[in-house]
Amino acid sequence: MMKKKFIALLMAVLMVFALAACGGGQKDAEENTEAASLSEMSWDEIVEQAKGTKVSFYGWGGDENRNNWLNGTVADYMKENYDIDFEYVGMDINDILSKLTSEKEAGEESGSIDMIWINGENFYTAKENGLLYGSFTDQLPNTEKYIDTEDPETLNDFCKPIEGFEAPYAKAQMVMYNDSAVTPETPKSADELMEYAKANKGKVTYPALPDFTGSAFVRNIIYEKCGWEQFQDMEADKETVKKAIEPALEYLRELNPYLWNEGKTFPADSTALDKMFQDGEVVMNMSYGPFTVASGIADGTLPETCQTFVFDKGTIGNTNYMAIAFDAPNKAGAMVAINAIISADLQLTQYSELRDLPVVDQAKLSDEEKAAFDKVDLGKGVLTQAELLEHRLPEMPADLVPVIEEIWEEEVVGK
Repeated sequence: MMKKKFIALLMAVLMVFALAACGGGQKDAEENTEAASLSEMSWDEIVEQAKGTKVSFYGWGGDENRNNWLNGTVADYMKENYDIDFEYVGMDINDILSKLTSEKEAGEESGSIDMIWINGENFYTAKENGLLYGSFTDQLPNTEKYIDTEDPETLNDFCKPIEGFEAPYAKAQMVMYNDSAVTPETPKSADELMEYAKANKGKVTYPALPDFTGSAFVRNIIYEKCGWEQFQDMEADKETVKKAIEPALEYLRELNPYLWNEGKTFPADSTALDKMFQDGEVVMNMSYGPFTVASGIADGTLPETCQTFVFDKGTIGNTNYMAIAFDAPNKAGAMVAINAIISADLQLTQYSELRDLPVVDQAKLSDEEKAAFDKVDLGKGVLTQAELLEHRLPEMPADLVPVIEEIWEEEVVGK
């Protein structure tokens, strides 16, 4: 989701760094010394250093339920267990990275951001350009206690090595849903989706790329038509990618005449598609939140006859992560907060209150903890966690995503 304007800004900043390399040497040495000092501390020493401090967590603020969970459930937990004042600040990821970039350019010793909600292309860019603190997850007791350290999603973010620079936060997975009272059938493949669109001509569509959900939908079609394995280490060369995804492009062009507005235009984003579905303008919707239907039924925005489905070959899932800013004023506090969020306690509340897939390894949970997760009522119209994970496919490398979005714009829209 990295914007071109941010990349341009980053390139300009890097030119400044090159001119000021000598002057920045002392600052880099100071940062390395600080990192070494923290890495040599025991966990008890880190917890003691964090006691009585404040931790700020910056990330997307568009989900009011999540904001309330963070500034309520999580904040209360941090205060009660660690005497830490925890605050979540909603800010667009591009603005967060721009702020960190400006602080790095200015050579500021301490910023205002401790933790960052990040993943994908944003993580890759931030890590490559020194905007993150460094490797820290091996120091967190709950990494070993609750996280599957061999899981590909623990080791890689959109196929890019994590190397301990971020810890898992919550899992997401692409799902689709319809109203069974309107269309009882649920397409189980791209081919069945084509027939579904033909039978409901003008009442099926997807968000315009680069909307996150729309882009994920297109990548799912690519996986259906082209397989997923070849993309895991593919070079982000436009011609190479275009050749590889041509069967999917052909499918999407063939799908266009049966879509809303005949595929000449697409809903601006997933929010627009949500409204179209609620208004009955389309008969199918999609989400990267696997329990979206349950939440919609619970709050009355979706009818109780809605049902979630995925393709038999699977749908793309990814993990959201938490990283620490390179100039975080409270790195010790950030580590304590991240360790708490990946605990079974807080992952359970995230699962029950927000209906997000937990990142804890079920095999590492105690019998009591497993029973607590099993008791969570996910609501109506959704698939179980087991069904979702059974149909979970890995994400593509982060640098392939904008290439695919550009090709889609050129080769599919209005064709």
